[in-house]
Amino acid sequence: QMTLVESGGGLVQAGGSLRLKCQASGHYFSLYNVAWFRQAPGKEREFVAAFPWIMNPPEYADSVKGRFTIFRDDINDTVSLQMETLNLEDTALYLCAAQNGPVTRSSSSYSVWGQGTQVTVSS
Repeated sequence: QMTLVESGGGLVQAGGSLRLKCQASGHYFSLYNVAWFRQAPGKEREFVAAFPWIMNPPEYADSVKGRFTIFRDDINDTVSLQMETLNLEDTALYLCAAQNGPVTRSSSSYSVWGQGTQVTVSS
């Protein structure tokens, strides 16, 4: 059974940067699609970025394209999210997720989730 643990969240001023990290433990991480989602209070869980296990390019939500970059390291079983030019709308709990099967932006398709790390952007 795979487990995911996120870290790296915190309080940052608008315009600043953060790098989130998700550490996986378990077998066959390299065979999973991995993704970041976020959820703000009172809002639905929202897709942020995904990095497929097969040789397809990463995918990004339009709201973060050009500002966020997803990385995966199959040697160390980690997936990271570099976030630049943060704004108030990026404030949310950020969750790492993994799944087998076709790459998808739907949270319901992901079977493995971390507990999340809070990102708060202040003005």
